[in-house]
Amino acid sequence: MSCVISCISICLDGTIPGYHLHRGFGTGANSWLIQLEGGGWCNNLRSCIYRKKTHRGSSTLFEKQIPFTGLLSNKAEDNPDFFNWNRVKIRYCDGASFAGDSENKAAGLHFRGQRIWRAAIEDLMSKGMHNANQALLSGCSAGGLASILHCDEFRSLFPGSTKVKCLSDAGLFMDAADVSGGRTMRSFFGGVVSLQGVKENLPSTCTNHLDPTSCFFPQNLIAGIKTPLFILNAAYDSWQVQESLAPSTADPQGTWHDCKLNNERCSASQIEFLQDFRNRMLSAVRGFSASRQNGLFLNSCFAHCQSERQDTWFADDSPVINNKPVALAVGDWFFDRATVKAIDCAYPCDRTCHNLVFK
Repeated sequence: MSCVISCISICLDGTIPGYHLHRGFGTGANSWLIQLEGGGWCNNLRSCIYRKKTHRGSSTLFEKQIPFTGLLSNKAEDNPDFFNWNRVKIRYCDGASFAGDSENKAAGLHFRGQRIWRAAIEDLMSKGMHNANQALLSGCSAGGLASILHCDEFRSLFPGSTKVKCLSDAGLFMDAADVSGGRTMRSFFGGVVSLQGVKENLPSTCTNHLDPTSCFFPQNLIAGIKTPLFILNAAYDSWQVQESLAPSTADPQGTWHDCKLNNERCSASQIEFLQDFRNRMLSAVRGFSASRQNGLFLNSCFAHCQSERQDTWFADDSPVINNKPVALAVGDWFFDRATVKAIDCAYPCDRTCHNLVFK
């Protein structure tokens, strides 16, 4: 079933994004799984004007079919704990991880991420989600950041008797130095926050002591999230390696070109740099993981978005930590069957990874 929201929630070009809803059945009829679509961000007028002419900024260019695989699969053998839930995919039209709320009339740009989020959630509540006995807010990449930003707000929609938790997949974007010593990601996020009017929609638990750009980085947010949160991330996140750690602007000679495309082509010194990035990620989640209510699955893979792909979510050869794949780790955590604090040993010890190789 596909539903379109008829309200002021709009993409960069003014079109309406909507969402896709697959109804639950059996014991999952009153359980709701919301997955916030990812897709990066635009951070200046030029990139946003270009983006509104793509499927990342216009609903008229959306893919017609969305694969309901991994966490959204309706097959018990592929998704043992959530297959019969109401499963919703909220489409992404930039909007700064569903947190932007401004516009640029001269450029014809609408940054309405926050309104898209609210409109979609309000519409889903009217369609039965208000009766949920359990709910999980999830997202991958930019959607993974969004699931952190909106986690406590999502919790507040339901009575205390409803089990509500959040899952961030590949959303732990780090405020780390790139290979030139610069701060590519901080500069990029600064543009997103400023251009799209994100400040007012950031958690006050962060903005009352840090600047808005810092509060767009999950490492500065997760300690303040009151709702149970699960962080699923690759320690050598392939997107961050390419776009944050070793972008072409920081590597004009192309020294990192081959390494970015295939981890097996990385030199010893490059691996050492990436090990330092992993150590910083481990440090960022140390306090977060100390809370019993939170969950963690941090594997030593070169990957990005492991809950959406069936091969990395739950398959015969899925990545595992301590012989447990992602799907079972998330299920154990959500249903309180076990405490999940899974941290992998450093690369290259994990032979179960599905490392991404780019051409």
